[in-house]
Amino acid sequence: MDERMFKERTKKFALRVIRLVEALPKGRVADVLGTQLLRAGTSVGANYRAACRAKSRAHVLSKLGDVEEEADESGYWMELIAEAGLMAQSRMAALMKEADEIVAMTVASIKTLRRKPG
Repeated sequence: MDERMFKERTKKFALRVIRLVEALPKGRVADVLGTQLLRAGTSVGANYRAACRAKSRAHVLSKLGDVEEEADESGYWMELIAEAGLMAQSRMAALMKEADEIVAMTVASIKTLRRKPG
């Protein structure tokens, strides 16, 4: 994956998550789920940037693992938001798809790095 393009993609993902959370109805459950989604969704890009600055292969793999985990967790929180009736899944479908794509791309990168010698 192209580092610069993926940095931008994960930043756009975070901004879209921010807008989604801002659009949630006010209430205790929405606040809790929104906070969890906001934390996970905005950390995807931050962890990818950290992976790009990592000094060792082990650190890169660790940070990419964090990217995978946070993107997957973002999808989970969106599923809960939809299933709790706080927002229609159709309204979040594109963002949920983006979370899945980020997970898939990150997993592919992790597998590639693990196969490379050295």
